[in-house]
Amino acid sequence: MNRNYIGNTPAEQQEMLEAIGVDSFEELLDSIPEQLRVNGLLELPGPISEIEMRALAATLNNKNRSAADTTSFLGGGAYDHYIPTIVDFLINRSEFYTAYTPYQPEVSQGTLQAMYEYQSMVCELTGMDVSNASLYDGGSGLGEAALMSVRVSRQDTVLIAETVNPHYREIVETYCSGQDITVNTIPMSDGITDSDALNDMLSKDVGGIIVQSPNYFGCLEPLQEYRNSIDAKASKALFTVSTNLISLGILEPPSTADADIVVAEGQSLGNHQSFGGPYLGVFALKEKLVRKMPGRLIGATVDQDGERGFVLVLKTREQDIRRERATSNICTNQGLNALAATVYLSALGKEGIRRVSNLNTQKAHYLADLLDDINGIELLYAQPFYNEFAIQLPVPASAVINDMLKEDVFAGIDLGQKYSGMQNSLLIAVTEKRTKAELDKYAESLARTLEKAQNLANV
Repeated sequence: MNRNYIGNTPAEQQEMLEAIGVDSFEELLDSIPEQLRVNGLLELPGPISEIEMRALAATLNNKNRSAADTTSFLGGGAYDHYIPTIVDFLINRSEFYTAYTPYQPEVSQGTLQAMYEYQSMVCELTGMDVSNASLYDGGSGLGEAALMSVRVSRQDTVLIAETVNPHYREIVETYCSGQDITVNTIPMSDGITDSDALNDMLSKDVGGIIVQSPNYFGCLEPLQEYRNSIDAKASKALFTVSTNLISLGILEPPSTADADIVVAEGQSLGNHQSFGGPYLGVFALKEKLVRKMPGRLIGATVDQDGERGFVLVLKTREQDIRRERATSNICTNQGLNALAATVYLSALGKEGIRRVSNLNTQKAHYLADLLDDINGIELLYAQPFYNEFAIQLPVPASAVINDMLKEDVFAGIDLGQKYSGMQNSLLIAVTEKRTKAELDKYAESLARTLEKAQNLANV
């Protein structure tokens, strides 16, 4: 420890270590893998002037490639959707942008009303009874759903489909590790959850089942079929569905399949990709489960003069209840992201969401048809899909991605990064922002890339 910043003497430090039962500070870092730790001092250059610092920062910033200067077909949980100007204009107002910790009892009526409207819109979109006022992001929301399933069912096993976003699955496993919760993966078949395997894995010991639709490959899962299986063999278990909220503009909401919990990443609703966050965890459920819900809930009421007002009616933050029972992880950023989603949904309205959702579907299917006609390319799965689909290539996906980047195109996600044996598979997302010219150019560029790779192979 450096005494320039922590005013404890070595004797005081030793006293504190003994009080918590460890011999050294390094012992507190045991959970961090050795290869990730820095031994010694950081190799930093000497001090520089402000002018030099700005130049260095600009040089580093210019190394970034973003969707703003590249045609993006990246998906996998974060999408290049159009954000109406009104969204940034309103969330950058000082009363929202600089609001501190919008979960405290003294939170303003304006912020409370914005969260109330957010909850109402999420319920309308998902068809669920109750929505909280947001969680950290879609992945952590799914982790909270797993923990909640165990709390409610009093069973200690959670099943999660292999077709759920692999990053989300890792988060769920992290949430459940060290809590005596078993997480088992339901294998997939032809791009969707293997229903026979699900049937075999269901039992009265299962407390939660988690699927995603549209799933990580963009395919639509038969949710009602899974619900029927759960009712027949694991009636205590909670059925959690992770979904793409914009897809609900044209698809039936998970509530029609009697989902108990619906979770989603709210980035698609007016939030910038921002190189990975901050994002927004959307969490909605049936009313009978509300007392077990993580996060906070805003309600509408009237004051003693009969004037309409808004109040915090439920919050599970460690400041307010026993720490071991707390589940809230709200911070200021998520309040702002939830506000962006609220403004976005208000600006588009029901008809706007329907049109955006339809554009995503039509354009994705247009590109899929173009690619399917190219020699050597096949659609990976013969399933209905929304705005994302996987293709099989005759060459590694990484080679295609690198080659098309030279033409300022983010070609998609290399599925081999997370799925064994899928090194030649590419996940492609299409949003309403992509023009017909860009879709045609993508198909031409990919065909040209494959031809070049084939010529090299023949040399």
